[in-house]
Amino acid sequence: MPVPGQLLNRASSVLVAVASVANAVGTIIVLLLVAVLNADVVARGVFNDPFRGVHEVVQFSMVLIVFLQLPDVVRADKLTRSDGLHAAVGQRYPGLVNALARCIDAGAALMMAIIAVAMWPEFVDAWQTSHFFGTPGIFTAPWWPVRLVIVFSAALCALIWMAKALTGRRILARQSVEQGPLERG
Repeated sequence: MPVPGQLLNRASSVLVAVASVANAVGTIIVLLLVAVLNADVVARGVFNDPFRGVHEVVQFSMVLIVFLQLPDVVRADKLTRSDGLHAAVGQRYPGLVNALARCIDAGAALMMAIIAVAMWPEFVDAWQTSHFFGTPGIFTAPWWPVRLVIVFSAALCALIWMAKALTGRRILARQSVEQGPLERG
């Protein structure tokens, strides 16, 4: 039977891999969006015939991009934050700073779990009723993929922050897909 450290190692590796794949999908959407915008600029400038629905595609894509890339940002500890208190108190009271960091990570995990739970009924409703986003006749897309990505992202972020809160270390931030979290110091 695996020991808790090995279970955490395996779970962390899975979280890192899933967050990395979601980030890659978000990056692909960015590249596709750049291609659509460039094609629209050319169509607008050369042919005086812009693509219809580019505005709606950009709006739709931005939500997908942000929520697909958020778990990897959380994993890598790249969210914008103020570390002034940690820096001021950290040298003198490292245990206090560690406990505070664990509490903050646990609170963030709780908030993301609340978002995931709150968005689930909205996803189910969008799936069942075929809610659409956009301008009819120009561009429309179903809302359910966006809602599903929000639920997925919030749940994954909650798991990542909970792993950080439980370990008290930034193991996921330093971990690569190939190397387990407990193998680095």
